[in-house]
Amino acid sequence: MTAPIPHLPSASLDPLGTGGLAAEITAQLSTQLRRVRLHGFRAPKAPAPTLVAVAHGSRDPRALPTVRALLDRVRALRPGLDVRLGHIELNRPLLADTLDGLRGGAVLVPLLFGRGHHVTHDLPAALRGAPHLTGRVAEPLGPHSLLAEALHGRLLTAGFPEAPCPRTAVVLAAAGSRAPRSAQDTERTARLLSDRLGGTPVLPAYASAAAPTVPDAVRALRDRGHDRIAVAGCFTAPGRFATQCAAAAPGPAAEPLGDHPALARLVLHRYDQALLAPTGCDPEARRAATVAV
Repeated sequence: MTAPIPHLPSASLDPLGTGGLAAEITAQLSTQLRRVRLHGFRAPKAPAPTLVAVAHGSRDPRALPTVRALLDRVRALRPGLDVRLGHIELNRPLLADTLDGLRGGAVLVPLLFGRGHHVTHDLPAALRGAPHLTGRVAEPLGPHSLLAEALHGRLLTAGFPEAPCPRTAVVLAAAGSRAPRSAQDTERTARLLSDRLGGTPVLPAYASAAAPTVPDAVRALRDRGHDRIAVAGCFTAPGRFATQCAAAAPGPAAEPLGDHPALARLVLHRYDQALLAPTGCDPEARRAATVAV
């Protein structure tokens, strides 16, 4: 509310009393200002960077609805967070188009499971092509204990026994990459899943670009005396590779991870990790960041 104009003595309006007039105005304004109290004033908070989930893309018509369902679960876990989708290829919106429509900050969270070419080259290149953004690339979804939780959940839904016998084993199928670090990530995810299954053997396998294939892994496990073999897939959504790997399963074949609650939590965990990491830090430091999941 505007403070009332202070009442000034008529004498102070004399042109010869200009100095006194100024002093009187200053005194009256000081009195009014002393009555003002600022309660709980906070500077406006900058909006959180947009979470851009980056899917590979697929010609399978089930892929896009599955990824959208996952992002709906992410939004439900973090109301108010701007969550967008971008595809590397085959589906719209393409990542470049999503980034073109953003302003401010963004964190690219790959819906991929290892440090392959897309994560280490394509996503940083996409950010370089969007110089209007302040952006970061988060770690891929694997390896992590939350990923093992989601894989286990999908296996149980497919009919995998809660108490596996010694003849039981699992093939962990992934897309595959020529990057050695990607295979290392898949191998570590296999160990995490094996631990969650109480020591049940879990053998990594790949749909392309790496060995062994799923049929080769199945044969290797049979040679070791395992005749109850299931296939779990490190795939976010249905697609050619996921279908190909599931078709090679001699026993239960888990569905893609989709909107499993643990996967949604993992997406937010990777986003939070990226925000906690100092700009330009190495992946090991980023992985060491600790947030609630």
